[in-house]
Amino acid sequence: MSELENGIPKVLAAAWGLRERPGKGPKPGLTLDRIVAAGVKVAATEGLGAVSMARVAKELGAATMSLYRYVSAKTELLDLMVDAALGPAPEADPGLGWRAGLRGFADDYLALLRRQSWVVRVPINSPPITPNQIGWMNHGLAVMRDTSLRHDERLSTIMMVSGMARNWALLTADIDAAAQAAGGTTDQAMAEYGRLLHLLADPARFPAIGELIQSRVLETSNTRPDDDFEFGVERFLDGLEALMASRK
Repeated sequence: MSELENGIPKVLAAAWGLRERPGKGPKPGLTLDRIVAAGVKVAATEGLGAVSMARVAKELGAATMSLYRYVSAKTELLDLMVDAALGPAPEADPGLGWRAGLRGFADDYLALLRRQSWVVRVPINSPPITPNQIGWMNHGLAVMRDTSLRHDERLSTIMMVSGMARNWALLTADIDAAAQAAGGTTDQAMAEYGRLLHLLADPARFPAIGELIQSRVLETSNTRPDDDFEFGVERFLDGLEALMASRK
């Protein structure tokens, strides 16, 4: 666990600009921002699995042990890397209603996770607490300020919508990677999946699967890549709208 500074973990104090530099002899030119930026560069170019304290130190031309003056463990570095990758939340459009605002939040967050695909592979080990994480949470909560949702419901909504975006980004990245590794496209992989289902799934044993096969939806490619995500988000928003309407 990080050492505390005025009751705040030192790495968080630094992330929030409450602590400029570590207390003992840092290497000239080495800063927390540079360490985090180097970690993000390694993750973006080589994958999350390549990130280690030694690899980041090499990227900076520094000794590995010098990094520990700024972060006490790799998990702390990853948390700060995620925050840097998220960046500031977009400005909320005051002219949008809550539904359009939440839909925009979902789309923006998914796009961000697609740009920084390594982020979804970092385990979540705490609620949002770094500056940009808080900014995104504030952005999502702000679009619901004029609704009848309670504060706990607003928080649950943000957790659900951001979780849907995170899960969809991870799922589609894995599917695309598997298709590319097999030398094909995602559409081809889904068509092959449909073919195998037809051969293996006895409709007498799996009647709902049999109906799915007969619909031929797995053989078509006339849907947009994110149709399933949009369907899920819209149905979730339908539920919120029904809940709020019931309170009028």
